[in-house]
Amino acid sequence: MKSIWAVVPAAGSGRRLGGETPKQYREIAGAPLMEHTLQALLASPDVRGIVVALDPSDRRADAVASLADARVQTVAGGALRADSVLAGLDLLAKDASDQDWVLVHDAARPCLPIESLTALIDCARMRRQGAILAAPVSDTLKQVDESARVTRTLDRSTLWKAQTPQLFPLIKLRRSLRQCHEEFGGVTDEAMAMEWAGEPVHVVEGPSSNIKVTVESDLAYVDMILRAKREPLT
Repeated sequence: MKSIWAVVPAAGSGRRLGGETPKQYREIAGAPLMEHTLQALLASPDVRGIVVALDPSDRRADAVASLADARVQTVAGGALRADSVLAGLDLLAKDASDQDWVLVHDAARPCLPIESLTALIDCARMRRQGAILAAPVSDTLKQVDESARVTRTLDRSTLWKAQTPQLFPLIKLRRSLRQCHEEFGGVTDEAMAMEWAGEPVHVVEGPSSNIKVTVESDLAYVDMILRAKREPLT
């Protein structure tokens, strides 16, 4: 593992959250959501640089101070998450070596602790294989049919909810993601592409606070977390 880069896909409109402003630009704890996300990645001395994939028609990015950091560059994103990730990987691949790795992190996960990021990197370095942050499932899970009738209860002991960052060798991820995109139209996360390619993927337990902002109530929750981190109890 020579260098570790990060790609942050941020070209989406966040339709499920609603409102005129895409969620990555909604203000929480005194700054745009994406500003907190980038600061969490820049806090790691292991991250050499970040590529943020933006909607080229969006002018809101000027409000994100970290986009002016010398370690951050931008690229035009696409309609789908995989398009934006690939755009970032393509930019990095121009100068990357075969030994470089890449973290892919959701723009809407602003509460990433440095301890979790470090643990993820340490796991990948030790195993020399890909790793993702994930949380074990705590709820009882039911499988249902098309009429919403429960057909069986799933064994939750083997189930984890994937989070980001997800860390893989840059060249392998780029190749796997492109092949998946061409063959069946995309994937829901980068680990899925690596699994499809037969590459091992390990999980590192991430905190429940490392949520992806999806609905309005998530904004209040992450605002509370970020303000508590900035203003510790006395």
